[in-house]
Amino acid sequence: MEYNKFRHRMNDRITNSGHLGLKRFWALDGRAYEPGELDEKTLEFCGLTTSMVLKCDDCVTYHLIRLIQLGATDNELYESLNVSLIVGGSITIPHIRRAFETIDSCRELQKTDPELTALL
Repeated sequence: MEYNKFRHRMNDRITNSGHLGLKRFWALDGRAYEPGELDEKTLEFCGLTTSMVLKCDDCVTYHLIRLIQLGATDNELYESLNVSLIVGGSITIPHIRRAFETIDSCRELQKTDPELTALL
């Protein structure tokens, strides 16, 4: 997926920019998904639902990939997307379409790359 190459390249560019505020936020964002009272999969589901309601396609793609890597089933993903639809309303429908496309792409890739290592 081109998305992941772009994400890695630009994350490196931003974190190497020397701007302290940007580096701090990137570190904070990464730490928010470290397991604590909630496990990593639950945290990623929170991220997915929040990203869907905020209509951030890049974020939705990232969380879908992570959830699939963590073993989420399609039905678990659909249930989370349903919550997003209820909370976010019909404005989330185009994003749900793209989410289904991402899920389908990941499942297809898993046939040859079960761990989705190409997306890391």
